[in-house]
Amino acid sequence: MKHIKKDKCDCRIIHEEKVNEARQRALDDLVTENLCETFKALGDMSRLKVLWALEYQEMCVCDLAALLGITESAVSHQLRLLRTLRLVKNRREGTILYYRLADDHVSQLVRIALEHIQEPGVKN
Repeated sequence: MKHIKKDKCDCRIIHEEKVNEARQRALDDLVTENLCETFKALGDMSRLKVLWALEYQEMCVCDLAALLGITESAVSHQLRLLRTLRLVKNRREGTILYYRLADDHVSQLVRIALEHIQEPGVKN
């Protein structure tokens, strides 16, 4: 007989104190929605490559397009979304618009996820 792993308990018991504590600590729906949007943004390969590049230096759209091998229009579209989610900021220097990570939290999100997937035992 084949051994099958289950992802649920063998019996049904509700631990009311744990459920109540989790309810008290639950995020409200708007915060949860914003958090989901942030993780969705991080879940796109192009956007993640942009964030990783901006981890080390600010860059303009032309440079990011050359790095990613996609059009400036495509990079601009990705940056617009990242800016809307407050993951990147920009500054203008003459005719050039430079982008950078919005703050250290963005860097931490990416770095912690990277550390996690590089841990022994995590499938790569």
